[in-house]
Amino acid sequence: MKFLQPRFLMLFDFDETIIRDNSDDSAVCLLPSQELPAWLVNSYREGHYHEYSAKIMAYLADQGVTKECIKSGVENIPPNPGLLDLFRFLQSHQQDFELVVVSDANMYFIETWLEHAGFRHLFKRIFTNPSHFDTAGCLVLRPFHSHSCTRCPENMCKQAILREYLADREKERGGVGFQRVFYVGDGSNDVCPTHALGPQDTAFARRDYPMHRLLLEMQQSQSAKPKANVVPWVTGNDIVDFESKETPNRQIIMINKLTLI
Repeated sequence: MKFLQPRFLMLFDFDETIIRDNSDDSAVCLLPSQELPAWLVNSYREGHYHEYSAKIMAYLADQGVTKECIKSGVENIPPNPGLLDLFRFLQSHQQDFELVVVSDANMYFIETWLEHAGFRHLFKRIFTNPSHFDTAGCLVLRPFHSHSCTRCPENMCKQAILREYLADREKERGGVGFQRVFYVGDGSNDVCPTHALGPQDTAFARRDYPMHRLLLEMQQSQSAKPKANVVPWVTGNDIVDFESKETPNRQIIMINKLTLI
């Protein structure tokens, strides 16, 4: 019997999508003062959050926040309500869904959190900024890539990542693409990848967050309307409810196919 490949691709942002908070903000809470100095806060430049995040990590190291402290802090960031239920649902339907993270956070934070939560094995790929601890104990961040998109931060265009991944996976799957693509996000940088989605796909936008507000504005405009279905979510269970209708019993499908042979 021929192996059935996952029919669906589901992509997740990390900060404020999988986890409840911004992971950098959670790291700042590890400081004795639990806040950044004004000179650092004022150094932020629009569209250069990666640069700002790297400065935060350097400041943490200067203030004596250790790798062990950062690891514990990341592990203790709570998930968004219902996200673990969603992961358990997807775990029970691994034959249907291929999962990917696309995030402007960093690899250490994401892998540490997913491994602690027990769900790292579910994700085929994690696209994020590379990171490592140097000999001084500072978490060093590097940009994921460079790109020509004028809408996105200089270190990451999620649409470019998604388009390249879809093309690569279609080749690897013998010319078979995914039936549907689902994108789960919350922030303004989660809007650009929705331009790579078609009318059969779905953008899950966290209700009343920037992604949701921007997509609503696009839907109401005369141009640049998203082709994908836009579904707001509040908890992961909202997505479970939606996906439950998309995943009929695979065994029945397999039996029907065998009956036709």
